[in-house]
Amino acid sequence: MSSFAPEPIIHLAFIAITNTLLATLLVDFIIIIGVIIIARNIKVIPGVFQNMVESIIEMFYNLTESVALKRASIIFPYFMSFFLFILVANWSSLIPGFGSIGFFQGKHFVPILRGATSDLNATLALALISAFATHMLAIKATGINEYLSRYFSINPINLFIGILEIISEITKIISLSFRLFGNIFAGEVLLLTTAGIFAFLLPIPFLLLEIIVGLVQALVFGMLTMTFMAMMTTSHHEAGSDSIKPTYAKATVAKGGETT
Repeated sequence: MSSFAPEPIIHLAFIAITNTLLATLLVDFIIIIGVIIIARNIKVIPGVFQNMVESIIEMFYNLTESVALKRASIIFPYFMSFFLFILVANWSSLIPGFGSIGFFQGKHFVPILRGATSDLNATLALALISAFATHMLAIKATGINEYLSRYFSINPINLFIGILEIISEITKIISLSFRLFGNIFAGEVLLLTTAGIFAFLLPIPFLLLEIIVGLVQALVFGMLTMTFMAMMTTSHHEAGSDSIKPTYAKATVAKGGETT
């Protein structure tokens, strides 16, 4: 891999089909086929595989519920969608042939398949989709008036805070996209370099490391999206009520359970 930019494989009219786009389509195909197979084999009395899948889903849902509380059912599909797509994209790029099977354009080697998340365009697109979905959920949950009040106000202090919030949203997109891209791209370069030095045993420890990195990066992206959604869909009134509850509970216990 010699460039940050993905390499075009074929051209359809004015559209360049790149190696990372082909990898993205492969990831979509794997996920769709996997979902169809699992859906067709669901049984009332689950087997070992179904039990394992249900346990994993329940674990992730409980994690979402611990962060998003009553909005877990709304946020969970987004969290799992990002997690599954990024995980399959990261792990599929470790399959033998990714980055090593291709052709030469002059002296430049062009792999037919290259990991989707090693392309900044793909990770930036994921970050933009995450941000867009988060803000759409925030508008639906809190209302357009309260949503706009986060960023715009007549009060100069609140207006300044709103400007900082807008800058924060931009940095979230940059952070999400570059974190994922940087880790995966660096890992692929490392694997190709070690494979070029000694192709048999030397790359194995790095390959195992990249399996862990791929899982961690998918989990980090999904959990950050989940956290942002939970924060943005919480209204100021709910946040205030939640902060009062512990104090109220302590006061009730102190008075022997009597309320005033």
